[in-house]
Amino acid sequence: MITPEQVKELREQTGAGIMDCKKALVEADGDIEKAVIVLREKGLAKAAKKQNRLASEGIIESYIHGDGRIGVLVEVNCETDFVARNEEFRSFAKDIAMQIAASNPRYLSREDVPREVVEKEREILKTQAINEGKPEKIVEKIVDGRIEKFYEENCLLEQPFIKDPDKNISQLIMEKIAIIGENITISRFARFERGEVIKDNTSSV
Repeated sequence: MITPEQVKELREQTGAGIMDCKKALVEADGDIEKAVIVLREKGLAKAAKKQNRLASEGIIESYIHGDGRIGVLVEVNCETDFVARNEEFRSFAKDIAMQIAASNPRYLSREDVPREVVEKEREILKTQAINEGKPEKIVEKIVDGRIEKFYEENCLLEQPFIKDPDKNISQLIMEKIAIIGENITISRFARFERGEVIKDNTSSV
């Protein structure tokens, strides 16, 4: 069994993400030295260190769904103008725009979710668990698990990648950093769906 202490130690050594560290430790049967090698072979240890570097170049990518029903604008950043023109980087930006169109995230990361939204969601989930007849002593654990699912569904960086659901967008970014050799970030995005403003205005009347 992989312990939190092992994950913490591996993260401190490599700077890789929590999930990447867990997977590496499982692959290495809990051996930290082997797990470091696993991460280095995948380029994730080096990629993690690049995440602290300033990414101020990049592109604003757009995506329009075939029937014109959904449109997306997303700003994806890198370190240099040279990489901004790179086909691998541009393909990644297009994938992110398609991800936003398909999965409709409300926030970029869990840190962007307002505290009041999380608190309200916890209240709803707690009531649901109680109404389902869950034992009171495990209700909080159930709510914690469902809040994680809320983040996964609503935060772009935590959503499963539509082309490969075994990885999330944060993990995809790390892979691209390792391939391209520069820090990559997603700064902001906007998603438009035909008729959504009209519907909102109608519902508020």
